[in-house]
Amino acid sequence: MAKTRDRTEDFKDAVHTSAVSSGYTESKLAPVMASFIMRKPTQRLPFTKASLKTLESINELEHFIVRHQKDYLNLHRTTEQERDNIEHEVSVFVKASKEQIDILKNRIYDEEKHENATRWLPILSDGSHADEVAHKHGVVLILSERLHSVTSKFDQLRSIRIQDAINRAMPRRKKHSFPTTKSPEVLKSDFTEPEGLELSSEPIRVQNQLLDDETLALQVELTSLLDAVQETETKMVEMSALNHLMSTHVLQQAQQIELLYEQAVEATKNVELGNKELTQAIQRNSSSRTFLLLFLFVLTFSVLFLDWYS
Repeated sequence: MAKTRDRTEDFKDAVHTSAVSSGYTESKLAPVMASFIMRKPTQRLPFTKASLKTLESINELEHFIVRHQKDYLNLHRTTEQERDNIEHEVSVFVKASKEQIDILKNRIYDEEKHENATRWLPILSDGSHADEVAHKHGVVLILSERLHSVTSKFDQLRSIRIQDAINRAMPRRKKHSFPTTKSPEVLKSDFTEPEGLELSSEPIRVQNQLLDDETLALQVELTSLLDAVQETETKMVEMSALNHLMSTHVLQQAQQIELLYEQAVEATKNVELGNKELTQAIQRNSSSRTFLLLFLFVLTFSVLFLDWYS
């Protein structure tokens, strides 16, 4: 097998010789030779910059969830208010990322409308515009799926928190089932004393009455606390359901974008096929017109010849 040879130096020498013969000096030739080593970075399009920024936001959201995962699940490290603040931060991140994805999607539609308005045929002969549109739809689809995967992780953490809250509330409900307090009449019958001891039992009745009042007040307070806990559990379940619904909508939008991508590719093929059919129809029309003119010319010449001959 023949050995390969590196001809890079020969190419540089040929470029140097051609540049010197064209009047380049060493100072002008130095940037040209340096361009072979250090290439200038390509300028990114605005859509690419926005997509990378959205991806950075989603990655930052994932890092935030991973960084506060233990604080969110451990009851001894953070309070309920701090966990609510974590949920609020995550919801703000998700909303911002969703808005950025929507902006990218609307930008694709605006570019398609602009291309359709400025050109008779929206697809170039080589299909480069269709490939660019399909690529952008694919980028939006990938970003939507990435956001859905991150939000699903936080949904799992929220479900664990809700389940822990429910498990903590169930034993309290059992403990809060207080026995019915005795009526004053029953207390009087329980503490019935001989007539000779009525004067000494009067402070005991007052003390028992105070204890009963304190018990009733404590029971009312605990009942109100139980109602507050149940209301908080209901709100947390509703928040989890709303977040899950939002994640479902994000996934559905990702599926719709994928469907639009497939339809865009199919539409590109249909337009290319339509262009071929139009070209063939134009060719057939021109050939049939030529044949018709030739037929009329021959027919006219034949009539004139027959008239002359007769």
